[in-house]
Formats: sequence, structure tokens, C-alpha cells
Amino acid sequence: MSHYMIFGKEDCPHTRKARDDFKKMNRAFVYVNVDTNSHGLEKLLEYTEGKYIVPVIVEVDEGNVEIGYTGE
Repeated sequence: MSHYMIFGKEDCPHTRKARDDFKKMNRAFVYVNVDTNSHGLEKLLEYTEGKYIVPVIVEVDEGNVEIGYTGE
């Protein structure tokens, strides 16, 4: 089973959709609010090459990174 991290913001509708969809699919994930977690923000910027884009979804075991989320 894969483990995921979702880097996002509370007021972002795409972050909300990603979290809701992952819950519906019973996918285990850790949510990192980049507005309140400075280390999380640093990691987000590493994944996005310095661009402030949310959400960023990381499949931890495989190292896959998805920038943005539409649910498709």
C-alpha cells in the first residue's frame, strides 16, 4: 500500500478536493498545511522548483510527485 503526503492550504479548493477524494478512496495520507508549517513549505518549494503551487501530492514509497490536482 502506498503512502502519500499532500502539501496544501486550508483555503485552496483543489487541496480540499484532493483530501476529500483520498479519504473516499481510503488512501493513507499525511496532510501538511504549508501556511502553518515552514518546513512543509520548504519541501513544497523543493518539489515545485521554487514555485508556490498547491496542492502537491507525493507518493512517498515511489517518489512520484503530482503538482496540482483536478481529481482526474
